[in-house]
Amino acid sequence: MELFFKQLLITFIPIFVAMDALGILPIFVGMTRRQSVSERRRIVRLSMVTALILTALFTVLGKAIFRFMGITVFDFMVAGGVILFILAILDVMGARHAHDDDAGVMGIVPLGTPMVAGPALITTCVLMANEYGVWVTLISLLLNILVAGILFSFGHVLTKVIGEAGSAALSKITSLLLASIAVMMVRRGVLSMVN
Repeated sequence: MELFFKQLLITFIPIFVAMDALGILPIFVGMTRRQSVSERRRIVRLSMVTALILTALFTVLGKAIFRFMGITVFDFMVAGGVILFILAILDVMGARHAHDDDAGVMGIVPLGTPMVAGPALITTCVLMANEYGVWVTLISLLLNILVAGILFSFGHVLTKVIGEAGSAALSKITSLLLASIAVMMVRRGVLSMVN
């Protein structure tokens, strides 16, 4: 039992870092600033369920899926980065707000994936499963999803503190950060393919 808890802690920390819920929180707040509290809760649920299912699937079958499709983790990073970059550009230009009412889509893409369940998290879970076993990795993933869900659920408190104008400014700043993250993902993916 002591070994299990040690492995749980060892797998929890890299998954927590790879998920980066604290880094995603301002982006979540910016993207959902026009949603009602009930819609935000729905978005949180959808994004966490999407991230859990997708990452659990890759944790169990990741290597086989990549091998079968003939892709690498780096290909996945580039594709995820391109999608995030397009979404960030649309958000900066104001085009995405026409679709803000579709909370279901927002909860799945981009929040559920590729933001929460992005290449870093999926790769980390695949590696942890190989090193420490699938079950302990899945439990660590579930605990991290719960932590992220709690953080996102209370994200509206930040919105109340900074107000509507601050929230709108935060939205644009986080869109630029999202674009930067996307460029970083593409760069890392491309450089890793070259090396």
